[in-house]
Order: sequence, then structure tokens, then C-alpha cells
Amino acid sequence: MTTQKNAPLRIVIATRESRLALWQAEHVKALLQARGHTVELLGMTTQGDQILDRSLSKVGGKGLFVKELEVALEEGRADIAVHSLKDVPMELPEGFALACVMEREDPRDAFVSPRYAALEDLPQGAVVGTSSLRRQVLLQALRPDLKIEPLRGNLDTRLRKLDEGQYDAIVLAAAGLKRLGLGARIRTTFESGSMLPAAGQGALGIEVRSDRQDLIEALAPLAHPPTWLTVAAERAVSRAMGGSCSMPLAAHGTLRDGALQLHAAWGDPQGRLPLVRAQGNDAVQNLAQAEALGEAVARQLRDGGAQGVGPTGSAQP
Repeated sequence: MTTQKNAPLRIVIATRESRLALWQAEHVKALLQARGHTVELLGMTTQGDQILDRSLSKVGGKGLFVKELEVALEEGRADIAVHSLKDVPMELPEGFALACVMEREDPRDAFVSPRYAALEDLPQGAVVGTSSLRRQVLLQALRPDLKIEPLRGNLDTRLRKLDEGQYDAIVLAAAGLKRLGLGARIRTTFESGSMLPAAGQGALGIEVRSDRQDLIEALAPLAHPPTWLTVAAERAVSRAMGGSCSMPLAAHGTLRDGALQLHAAWGDPQGRLPLVRAQGNDAVQNLAQAEALGEAVARQLRDGGAQGVGPTGSAQP
């Protein structure tokens, strides 16, 4: 496809069909249409949406939410895919590129419960729902007396299971609740010091085939450079630790006046090893510097006893 530089394009967005994914795709659609492009959506159901009886860590990780979308890009049925960045594998397949990272929504986790106002109000032995290994290890560090149970499904399904009484409380990303107008369901927002977010949480990433320079140029105005630098550092921690989206790993950065402060934590889901924390601070002006900071923080985690994942999938100290 040949176009003049900056000429309006016809763009098809591949998206999952959950309410949150459609909101994200519609958000990008509106921004692109405002710049003169013609945009339509291609709704798809992914493996991650279909497999609901097992935790993501046991069936292939959050990459299951993006594979079908990438096939649509590869086959030319779609031009771009809009992802929650925390669902995007740390290493994209050959021929694909992250063309744009948009301005971040609230990156924190939210405590949601019909009966209790905060985590500390839960009685001993209360049941808390999450399928995130990261949230599991951080919750165990805060309240080892709680019972952490798996919770799968889209956002509405998770809230329904909570309202049916299957859980005393659940933990969700604040960004998703706010984007869908469900901010009133948040009883407490965890500060990052107690529940460190996942790498990329709250940010949207747009994936394209790496040879589509026309799309990369069209998406450039949607990018938010401070968010991109920050999440590049966070994702570099995860990549250096083995790259799995379902690893019990947290990484969160804040960028102020050109200085990026990055915090990370790793925990053992079996509770045999203590929670390991690390942090770093450096001036960053480009993605390479941000990623170098992330790699340095990952080395701190390993030095503190955190276990990454080796090339064979086995734990590596």
C-alpha cells in the first residue's frame, strides 16, 4: 500500500470483544478519525478469553490475549491492534512493532468489595479474588492470613462473581474501572508502596507490522513520550527476569523532570521465599537509557534472591 506522507489512511483495528477492549479500541478510533483517517473495528475472541477454568500462568500467560490479533495483522485483515500494555509479551514476534504508547491512566490497583472499605478491614481468612501472581504475592506479604482464590473472566464477569458472594473482595486495575465509568466500585486505591503495579499497567500500546511505516507515522501524534519512557523501563525489568507476563513480578516507574525512579518487586507464590524489592533512579532521555535502568533494577532483584525464568522455562536465580 503506497500513500503520500501524512495522507489519510483507511485503518482497521483488531480488538478483543470484551467491553473494556472495545472501549480502548473506540478511544483510539476516535483519535484517529479526528486526524482525518477512516477507521473501523474488527472484533475477535482470543484464547485468553476462551480459557476461563485455569489461571493464565498455567495456560501460556497473557500473551494468549494478543496472538489472534497478531494473526489478523499478519494476514492483512487488520492494520493495528490496541492492547492493554500489561498484556503484551515483553518480546514481540519478528515482524511486529510497538508503534505507539499512549498517555497512561491511573496505574494502581483497586480494592473492590461490597462489604469492606479496605484490605485491612477484611476478617481473618477472608477470600480475595485475583488470577495475577503479582497481586497474589503482594497480598500475601500484606495479609498472609487471607485466602487468595483464582478469578478469571472479563471485568464485568469478575464484578458479577464478587456480587454473587463468591469472594469477600477482589483486586482489579483501577484504570479499567475508570475507563468504563465504574470508578464508584473502587473502595480503596492501593498506593504503589504497598501494591506495586504490573509493568505497563494503565497504559495502552498499539501494535503494527514493523514494515508499515505509513501506520507508524500516522500513530506518532497519539504517543505520549513520558509514558513510553516509563513503561520501557518497567518492561525491561520483566524482560531481564525472563519476560513472562504471568511472572510474580511488579515494576512501576515515575518520571519527573527527566529523572526516572523505578521500583520493582518479586515474590514466591508458594511463600517459601521472602518478597524481594529493588529500586533505581537515573536521568533518562531515550528508550535505551530507560531500558538500561530497568535492567539494572532487575540485577538488583536477582542479587536479592529473586528467581527469573531461563530459556527453557526453568527458574533461574
